[in-house]
Amino acid sequence: MAASLADGKLCSAGDVRHAMTHLMPSMAPCWERPLEEYAATVFDAVKGQAACSVRLHAMELLCRCVERAARRSGFADEEARRASHQLMSAPVLQTGPHCLLLPEPVALYTHLFSLMGLEAHRLEWYITYHASTVSFAEKAKKGPGWLWLEGEALNVFGLPRRRMDSSSVCGLSGPYRFALSNAHGQSVPNAAAAHLLSELPSGEFASAADAIRDANQMLWRRKLSSSVKLLQLDDLDIADLVADHLEDPASWLSAGFIRNRAVAESVLDTIDQLNSGPWKGWLRRTTDFFWGTDKGRIVPLRLRDNVLATKNRPDFEVQFRPESLVAALRHRVLVPSLFMVFLVTSIMPGVRVLGGCRQVIYYPLMRYLAAKAFARSGELELWEEDMRRDRLPGVWGHRVLKRDGADPLGKIRLLDSAAALLSRYRKMPLVQTAGDLASFTSDPLWADLLANTERGIINSASTEWQWSGL
Repeated sequence: MAASLADGKLCSAGDVRHAMTHLMPSMAPCWERPLEEYAATVFDAVKGQAACSVRLHAMELLCRCVERAARRSGFADEEARRASHQLMSAPVLQTGPHCLLLPEPVALYTHLFSLMGLEAHRLEWYITYHASTVSFAEKAKKGPGWLWLEGEALNVFGLPRRRMDSSSVCGLSGPYRFALSNAHGQSVPNAAAAHLLSELPSGEFASAADAIRDANQMLWRRKLSSSVKLLQLDDLDIADLVADHLEDPASWLSAGFIRNRAVAESVLDTIDQLNSGPWKGWLRRTTDFFWGTDKGRIVPLRLRDNVLATKNRPDFEVQFRPESLVAALRHRVLVPSLFMVFLVTSIMPGVRVLGGCRQVIYYPLMRYLAAKAFARSGELELWEEDMRRDRLPGVWGHRVLKRDGADPLGKIRLLDSAAALLSRYRKMPLVQTAGDLASFTSDPLWADLLANTERGIINSASTEWQWSGL
C-alpha cells in the first residue's frame, strides 16, 4: 500500500476514515454532516453523576488548578470561579495544539473549530492544555519557535540554533522577548511581521511558554472579537496540580500509585509490553512519569530502586515518594510526563479531551494503562463503573479544520471577526473540511495501524481498546 502512494503518503485518506470509523463507531454518521454539527457533538460533554468519590476529589483539584490559572492570566476571582464551574458542568479540554502562537495555522484553525463548538453550547470559557515540554523546533522551521509570515520563516524569539534544538518551551531559561527575525537576523522583515510584533507583549519573560500564553491572551481579545474567554494551562500548571494530588492523602495518585511501588512498576511493564506488540510506538517510554529539567532543557528519567535518575547528570536523583516529588515539582526540577498530565486532567476527574491524529489512539491506551494501575492497586472496582460510563472520553478535535492556504492572520486582521471566517466552513461536511488528512496519511504509526486492522490483529474488541469509551 505504501509503495503505490505518492507525495509522502503511506496510506490514503479513505483508509484512515475507514479505520477511525471502525475503532470509533461514533464517527460513522459524522463524515457527511456539516462541520458545525461535529463541533457541537465534541463539545457536548455533560457531567455525569460520579459514583466514585476519588474521581469527584480529582475534579475538585483540577477546578482549583483552573482557578489559579485564570487568576494568573488576569481574570478576577469571580471570573476564575466561573471557569472552574463550567469545567465541572461541561467537562471538555482542548489538548491538541502544542504551545503555539495564535496565528500559527496548526493552532489557529483548531481554535476556530473549538469556537464553533463552544458557541453551539453557549459556553463562556475555552479551556485548553497546550503541551510546553516540546522544543522550539519540532520540524524544519516548524514548531513554537517559528512562524511563517508572507512566505518567510521567522524566528519568534530570535534564538540561536543551538537553543532552538536543545531547549524546551517551558524551560525557565529566559529572558525571552518577541523578535520575529528572519534567517539573516533582520527583525520584522515584512509588513505582516511588523504589524504582529506591534500587537505582542514587549516585555521579558522567564520562559517562552509564559510569553506565548500572554501573547495569545492579547491576540485573542483583540483579533477574534469573540465573547468566549481563552484560558491556557501549560505543564507548570499541571506540575502544581500533580503536587496538589501528592500532598493530599485523599488522592489515589498519592496513596494508591506513588506510595505503592508495584503499581508504578506495573505501568512501566505494560508500556514495554505494548511496544512489543501491534500497538508499538503509540505509547513510547520516553521518560518514566516525569521529566527532569536542566538549564532550560528537559531530560528523560528512569525509575530504578524507587529513585528517578538520569544518565545525563549523575548527581540528579529524586526519591519516588510523595514528599520528594512535591518539592521537585514545586521547584520546577520535575515536570509531569504526558501520561501523568492526562491522568490528572482527564482520566481521574472524568474530563473529555480533544486531540489530533496520534492522541485519538494513544489516549485510549493511556486509559488502559490507568485501569491496569487501578487494578494493581486493588481499586479497579472503585473506578470501573465511572470509567465504563465515560461517553467519548477522547475525541478527534485537532486539525479537523484544514487551512485553505491563505494567510490566516491577514484574514482575521481584515475581517476582525472569527464568526466571519467560520461562516464559510459551518455548512461544509466534515469529510471536506478535514481535507486530505495529511497528518494521518504521512504517519508511519497510522500506516502500521491500518495494516494491523486489515489483518484483524487490532480491532474495536482488542483488550487494549476496552477503555476507549468510543
